[in-house]
Order: sequence, then C-alpha cells, then structure tokens
Amino acid sequence: MSALVAERPVLETSMPGPCPVIETDRLVLRPHRMQDAEAIANSLSDFAIARMLTRVPVPYDREDGRDWLNMVTSGLKPDWHFAITLDGVHVGVVSLELRHGLWHIGYWLNRFYWGRGLMSEAVEAALDRFFRRMGSAEIFGGAFADNPASLRLLEARGFRTVGVSDVFSKARNAMAPLVEFRLAQPDFAARRRLI
Repeated sequence: MSALVAERPVLETSMPGPCPVIETDRLVLRPHRMQDAEAIANSLSDFAIARMLTRVPVPYDREDGRDWLNMVTSGLKPDWHFAITLDGVHVGVVSLELRHGLWHIGYWLNRFYWGRGLMSEAVEAALDRFFRRMGSAEIFGGAFADNPASLRLLEARGFRTVGVSDVFSKARNAMAPLVEFRLAQPDFAARRRLI
C-alpha cells in the first residue's frame, strides 16, 4: 500500500482561480465564449491540425465546438482554456487542464497563422501566469513524434522529456508515438533567465 501512495501525485492545496485575460505584444488570451464555436470548428476541421491532437475527432463541426465550449465554460473544473486572439480573431487555443490529479498543457493554432511565433508567445504567457499562481505545480505535456514544431516549442519552454508512449489519435484513427514531457517552475524560470 505504501508504494501506491508514493506514486500518487501531490496535489496543490489551492487552485489557480478563474481563467484570466492575458495580453502579450501581439495577442490577447481570454476565456472562451460560446460565440467561439464557429472559429474552433473552422480550425479543427483542418486535418493538418486535428491529426496532431489526441482527442479531436474527424470530421469536426460546429456542434463539436459547442459541446466542448459547454464543458470548458461551465466553471465546474479549475482548468484554464484560453482563446488565443489576434486583432480580435480567434486563432487557437492553449489550455492548462487538471486530469487525474496532474496538470497538462495542450494547444493548437489555425494553420493560416503557423510560422509566426504566435504559439510560442501564447504558451510562454500562459505558463508564466500559471506558475505565478501555482508555483509548486508540475505541468505535463506531449507532442506526437512527427510534430517537430511542437517538440521544439515544449523544449524551448524548459520541458524535459520523460518518455515516449503509443497513444490513440482520434483524427488518425490509429496509435502514434507521443513524446511525453514534464515542466517544473524552476526549469521554466531558469530557461527564462538565459534568454
């Protein structure tokens, strides 16, 4: 029994509070609204985006977006699900989500905005704000092995590789290797001091 207790994650006694609004040089990260359903569906109906996510079905339509928004706007969970907006346009999502007692990061960006450093800017801002509120938390993340941009993004934020596992991708309808990462606040802070 003691071995099982030792493997359980240590939960923070506090939670991060409501999803804040964050402004960066180019972006506004804000809580989602039901009106975001169409923009989400337009982005996630693109197989190039959906195939890099584990839980997104194909095809993905506006009702799928509304179902997801009903869940994330309910206020029943302590998660932060940011709408990434550029000039008022919803262009992606970055989330910090509590699953099975562990914090996980997830993100996606509309393909028309790739290659501009927007996701790096959004993830950096979300992590910075999260660690200000939850300094002793660890954040887990993952990226498919065939997604070099996402692997670089996580490594550049200070995430450390902890393993590789095969996971099911709904969009691919197949198992695929996922590189798993973990980030602690000291690693994030140390990496930021080097910049």
